[in-house]
Amino acid sequence: MAAFSDYLEAGVLNHTLRGQALSTPATIYLALFTSNPTDAVTGSELMDSAYVRQDMAKGGAISSGWTSPTVSGEGMAVSNAKVIQFPPIADGSVTITHYALFDAQTTGNMLYHGEFTVGKTLEINDVLSIDIGGLQVILR
Repeated sequence: MAAFSDYLEAGVLNHTLRGQALSTPATIYLALFTSNPTDAVTGSELMDSAYVRQDMAKGGAISSGWTSPTVSGEGMAVSNAKVIQFPPIADGSVTITHYALFDAQTTGNMLYHGEFTVGKTLEINDVLSIDIGGLQVILR
């Protein structure tokens, strides 16, 4: 299950109830966290010299990086349509527990965030890879 960020909550409310534009991001990036990012982006994003947020688009089109929404037991869901692979960890052991989706490769606005089912401890040279369908955003 994913949660809206404060930024996206305000954007959806302003768009749907107040007629204000909500811009569509050109690209969506997956960020890794070692603690809960929370709606207000207060968590700890991974700190590693090799780390970089990963582009979720497939073939350059933002929509092709995700499946079409489908009914899930918990609500409406989309999942990643391509394998997502991060560079090997360079600086030392780290445990990844959460993720967030941003509209920029650095800084930017967080859109959604969630917790991985199981935290993953990575050592130097370990590569985090998420299979197709391995990351779901479910809204209810």
